[in-house]
Amino acid sequence: MLKISEINVYYGESHILRDVDLTVPKGQMVCLIGRNGVGKTTLLKTIMGLLKPRSGQITFLGKQITDKSTDQRARFGIGYVPQGREIIPRLSVKENLLLGLEARPGGRKNQQEIPEDIFNLFPILKSMLSRMGGDLSGGQQQQLAIARALMGRPQLLVLDEPTEGIQPSIIWEIEAAVRRIIETKGVSVLLVEQHLHFVRQADRYYAMQKGGIVASGVTGELTQDVIQRFLAV
Repeated sequence: MLKISEINVYYGESHILRDVDLTVPKGQMVCLIGRNGVGKTTLLKTIMGLLKPRSGQITFLGKQITDKSTDQRARFGIGYVPQGREIIPRLSVKENLLLGLEARPGGRKNQQEIPEDIFNLFPILKSMLSRMGGDLSGGQQQQLAIARALMGRPQLLVLDEPTEGIQPSIIWEIEAAVRRIIETKGVSVLLVEQHLHFVRQADRYYAMQKGGIVASGVTGELTQDVIQRFLAV
């Protein structure tokens, strides 16, 4: 579904991503692990078109999208939940959700209703539609951010540290929701994550160090050595 080939990204003259290769198969969850500052968020921003690679290619659903804009990539079917969630605090939960419709190929088309399957995944949002986004807890905002991305009907969901700063009980809910998204909607997921239990929910992992991929494999075979070397503590 998503294939990244020999991607190199620079900030000025600083070489941040070095010949990165990564693949996300259809209907699978792939987890990108690594300590802080190794280039994980930079890679996600490059996938979304927020950063331009100096060399390499990004292919999505067989189409070369390396030179496509961020909004084009969203309409092709890539949903993005950035680190920090970026909920609009002075809009209501419902208004934040409806913004997600802009990612659909035809835009909003005056739609004002939230599909029931969104509330099946995140029941708490149904009772909070009129609340301001800024009044939600961190965990509730994260659920809202994922739900907003799903409003665009993505085929690939890109999540940047979805459990960061969230209480453990909500982490389990988000984990379960992401698995249901994959199982019921056939959506593929690429996530950056430090929470080990969530990492182990993925089908495959890639480990980054100093801007390059240094290990990869089936998550079921993720060894304690790899965990100690590449997961932040």
